[in-house]
Amino acid sequence: MELLLAFLALVGCLVLAICISRSSKGRSSSSHSSDDQEEPYKRTRNSPSGTQEKQPKPFDATSARQLPEQRIIQGSAYVTDGDTIVIERTQIRLFGVDAPELDHPFRKKAKWAMVKLCKGHKIRAEVSDEDDYGRVVARCYLPDGRDLSAEMVKQGLAIDWPKFSGGIYRKMETPDARKKLWLADARQKGRMHVWDKFKSSQAKR
Repeated sequence: MELLLAFLALVGCLVLAICISRSSKGRSSSSHSSDDQEEPYKRTRNSPSGTQEKQPKPFDATSARQLPEQRIIQGSAYVTDGDTIVIERTQIRLFGVDAPELDHPFRKKAKWAMVKLCKGHKIRAEVSDEDDYGRVVARCYLPDGRDLSAEMVKQGLAIDWPKFSGGIYRKMETPDARKKLWLADARQKGRMHVWDKFKSSQAKR
């Protein structure tokens, strides 16, 4: 009788341990799912090398707010595209300019021009605005003081966005910049039907 009771007690302990283990795994899985939703990127089409490129989600101007005190982020930059970088896990949109998106013409030239500018340097980002997702807009500078926004505009791979810059980069634009970056120009003028037409043509390919 004593052996039977001891056996039943052992079985009960094993069942309890299994239940606790499953409960712990369930909480861990839920936590990972929540983290995935906070991921500041969305996946897009495959790149020519066969790996998937990551398209940054745009800065959310509707939830943006100016910071009461200047915030500085400094460090090596991971380049996402011609006007978006990541420093210390913070997605940073360059102040006052517009460069091609990852599925737009001249996207590769713009991205690699930014890579060349940032490579081997610590970038100083002076944050002016932040949205509800932690993405920020900042004036970004190289160690020698050059403004990354200005450098991209001078190379003809970004255009001034007067609505946000006050027009400070307009005189730096190359003569053919708005013709080359016609999608960015259309967005600034509110001609989003041009974007829709472009997306439709790309989807048919």
